[in-house]
Formats: sequence, structure tokens, C-alpha cells
Amino acid sequence: MKLHLIGRAAVLVAAFSLAGVLAVAPGCSRAAKTGVTSDDERRFPLTGLVLAVDAPRKLLRVQHDAIEGLMPAMTMEFAVAAGDLAVAQEGHRIRATLVQRGLEFSLEQIWPDDPEISRAVAAGTAALKQDTVIRGAKAYREVGETVPDFTLLDQAGRVVQINRFRGKQVVLNFIYSRCPIPTMCPAATARMVSLQQAARAAGIANLELVSVTLDPAYDTPGVLR
Repeated sequence: MKLHLIGRAAVLVAAFSLAGVLAVAPGCSRAAKTGVTSDDERRFPLTGLVLAVDAPRKLLRVQHDAIEGLMPAMTMEFAVAAGDLAVAQEGHRIRATLVQRGLEFSLEQIWPDDPEISRAVAAGTAALKQDTVIRGAKAYREVGETVPDFTLLDQAGRVVQINRFRGKQVVLNFIYSRCPIPTMCPAATARMVSLQQAARAAGIANLELVSVTLDPAYDTPGVLR
């Protein structure tokens, strides 16, 4: 089983040593922009409710709110990437970027739009920011310190907090899915996979492998999925 966690400041990816393989696949989302971005493409922010997930056709049926400058509120089908399709759930609200290319409509940069999730992540972010600011401009964590509290989202848009990892052995690194240098993020992820396999072979059950993205604007749940 994979567990990808996403917060306003970072996206966390975790994998259980006995339940799956850590994998961070390159995504296909792009930063949201509003209005005309090319001769044949327009991009608009969208919010709405997922009514159906059509896996065979790689479509989401969404009851969306009015889209300023494009269309009133209505129900439509949108093409989505495989990662976003795997994350989507009927009955969940989302915010995304609607991409219009000619007569084709698709969704990118998809995030959960649940008020409770937003409040939980915002509260966790504020607490972590305050703890960091108190330490001053050159803040750092000493060896032996307790990891500070954080609240992030996983690859399914679920809230996960630091208590999820308390009392366990944790290996933590920082990556991002678009990293172009083979000897950096891809190599680090490969090392994490090797470590996971070695831990499984050794029967170590209390180990968490955690990678935090440095590119949360791009690394959405679907991208990391």
C-alpha cells in the first residue's frame, strides 16, 4: 500500500515496508492559469461534485459550479489522467483546472475541496509556521529533537497527522516528481525502495519510509498516485 501525504507547504509520500513499494511517478498536471493560454487552449478554475467515475473511458462526471467567462453551472464529463482517476471518488467535492482544447474538456490539478479537510490542513500549517517563526530566521532542528507536528494529505486526499508516525522508525527524505537529475530524487527514491525491500526481507515491521515533495504546486494527489 502506498501513502502519499499532501499539505499546503509540502506533499508527503509514505510506504509501509511490509505492504507495498514506494513509487513516485512523473505527473501530467500543469499549473493553473485562467483564460487564454495559447491559440487553441483555455484554462479556468473549477469547483464541483464528482457524480461518477468512469474508469474504462477515463472520465469523471462532475456537477460543477458556474465557471466565470465560460459556462453556467451544469453536469459534464471530463477526461482526467490515470492518477487523478484512481484518486477520484463519487460524492466528493473537488477543485481543479478545467482545460479546454477546441471541443475537448479535461481536468488537471485536482484537489479535494472538503471544508473539514481544508480546516485541518490550515490549522496544522499555522501551528507549524508559528513553531518555526518562534525559532527565528535561522531555525533548524537539533539532533535528538522531537519531530514537530504537521498535518498533510495522502494520495487519496485523506488527512494524516504526525501522530500517524509516532513511536515508529522513520526514514525521511525530500523529493519532487519533476526532478530532472537522475542522481538526485530518482536515486533517492530507488534507495528508499531498496531499503523497503531489505526491511521486508529482514522481517522489520515497525518502519515507515517517508518522502516529502518540494513542489506541492505541481505534486497533487493524482500526480503522486
